[in-house]
Amino acid sequence: MIRRLLVFSLLVVVALAGCHSEPRAETSQTVATNFKVYKLRGKVVSTNATKDEVTLDHEAIPDFMGAMTMPYKLKDANLVGELHPGDVITADLLVSQDADADVLLDHIVVVAQGKPDYRPQVSYHVPAPGDAVPDFKLRNQDGQAIHLGQYRGKALLVTFIYTRCPLPNFCPRVTRNFAVVEKQLAADPAANAKTHLLCVSFDPDNDTPERLRAYGATYIGSDAKGAFAHWDFAVPNKTVLPEMARYFDVGMSNAADGTITHTLSTTLIGPDGKVVRFYPDNEWTAEQVLADVKQSAAGGTGRGE
Repeated sequence: MIRRLLVFSLLVVVALAGCHSEPRAETSQTVATNFKVYKLRGKVVSTNATKDEVTLDHEAIPDFMGAMTMPYKLKDANLVGELHPGDVITADLLVSQDADADVLLDHIVVVAQGKPDYRPQVSYHVPAPGDAVPDFKLRNQDGQAIHLGQYRGKALLVTFIYTRCPLPNFCPRVTRNFAVVEKQLAADPAANAKTHLLCVSFDPDNDTPERLRAYGATYIGSDAKGAFAHWDFAVPNKTVLPEMARYFDVGMSNAADGTITHTLSTTLIGPDGKVVRFYPDNEWTAEQVLADVKQSAAGGTGRGE
C-alpha cells in the first residue's frame, strides 16, 4: 500500500491507492486481466496538462525496459498539476496486455521534491499516537445523529469505506476484518463493554442510512433490533466530510465511471479520545488489531507498549 513520504503527507492525490487498483507487490504482477504492473523510479523532466502526461528521466525498469527519458500518460489526470520538474517519484507502470498497448502511470509517490517551497492545496494529517481526535458528527444506519465524543471511555476502532466499492481487497476486505474483530469482542463480554466499532462512509450522496444498514447487516449477519449496538455504520454530511478526511488521512477523488478512488485509513482511538494506533493500508490482520483494541480498552496503548 502507498505511504506518503513527504513530511506533511501530500494528498496531491498523488498517493492515492484507490478502488481501481489492486494492492502493490514487490515485483511485476497482473492487475485484473488487462494490465501488467512494473515498478518505476525517476525524475520529472516536464509535465503536459493538455495531454495529461509527465516526462520522466527514469531508471531501468526491471523485466521491461532500460533507463531512458520519455513521456507517460497519467492514470489520474488530476495529478498533472501536482508534479513539478525535479520531483523524484516512484510509481506503478501499468502496461496493457490488450491490443491497444496502453501504458499508464499509477500509485505515484513523490519521494523528493524538486520545488522545496511547494505546498499542496490541501495538507493531510496522519494520525499519530497521542493526537486528540476532534468530535466529528455523523448520522448512522438508523438515521440517528452520533459524534465521536460519545464513545469516550471506550476504545473506538474507526475505518473508512463506501458501500459501492467494487474491489474485494479494499472496502470489503477491511469490513470483513471488522466483522472478525466484532465477533471476537462479542465473545468477551468484558472487552465488548469497553469497545466500539465504527465504519465511516465518504459517499454521502449514495450511502443513505437505509443503504448503510443493509450493507452493515450483511457483515454483522443480522438486521434485528440491537444488531448495531456495538458497531455503527455512519456518514458525515458534505460539510464535515472534507475535514474528517483530512484529519484521518483519507484521500479521495471521483472517477469517471462513478466510483471513488481512495486511500485506506483505520484508526484506533483510546478511551481518552486520543489516537492509539493508525493503520494506513489493508495489510493489518483482524488478530493484530483485536489485540490492540483489547489492550487499549484495558488501559494500555496497543502493541509495542
